[in-house]
Amino acid sequence: MELWPGAWTALLLLLLLLLSTLWFCSSSAKYFFKMAFYNSWILFLAMVAIPVCVVRGRNVENMKILRLLLLHIKYLYGIRVEVRGAHHFPPTQPYVAVSNHQSSLDLIGMMEILPDRCVPIAKRELLWAGSVGLACWLAGVIFIDRKRTGDAISVMSEVAQTLLTQDVRVWVFPEGTRNHNGSMLPFKRGAFHLAVQAQVPIIPIVMSSYQDFYSKKERRFTSDVRCGCCPQCPQKG
Repeated sequence: MELWPGAWTALLLLLLLLLSTLWFCSSSAKYFFKMAFYNSWILFLAMVAIPVCVVRGRNVENMKILRLLLLHIKYLYGIRVEVRGAHHFPPTQPYVAVSNHQSSLDLIGMMEILPDRCVPIAKRELLWAGSVGLACWLAGVIFIDRKRTGDAISVMSEVAQTLLTQDVRVWVFPEGTRNHNGSMLPFKRGAFHLAVQAQVPIIPIVMSSYQDFYSKKERRFTSDVRCGCCPQCPQKG
């Protein structure tokens, strides 16, 4: 059975009407739509970055390319980012930056203030996340297997040497996993062992709570709410 062109048009309009109804009537639908687009858009931007990074080879300087591509995302969601205390970053020496970890939206704040030659330490599972994993690898992101303690310790020892010999900074989420409750989980010791081993300072970074505009538990994601992130700052947004 074939549908005449008018029928396809009617079905498309009906689908658009259904989606628009869900958008305006359901906060949960808005949440899922926004998060789906967020993740899909990051996958697409990673695909854009990969060819450029491949030409340059695996290098921490490729993180500048990822940052340039990702900085605009806050405008898509109406999130205003206010940075305070950025002068606390040492201008020349290596260091370990430690930050609380609330959700994948932390990427927005991270890209806003990411210092030069600074790469995150991420769980190894991210390496297999399609284009994002490859782009992160090309940008020098350090992957560790949290389930294999011996391997993680070995990687940290290599990172300590890299900090000193290649003038690299690392960004660590010491809670070890995302925490959506607005509080903080107990810290893992890896970041602090790394700083002691490399004899470099630790720079604390606070991402303000997202509870005013984002909640995974409540399936809520609104916009136009300030998100403050900065070293040594209690700013709440």
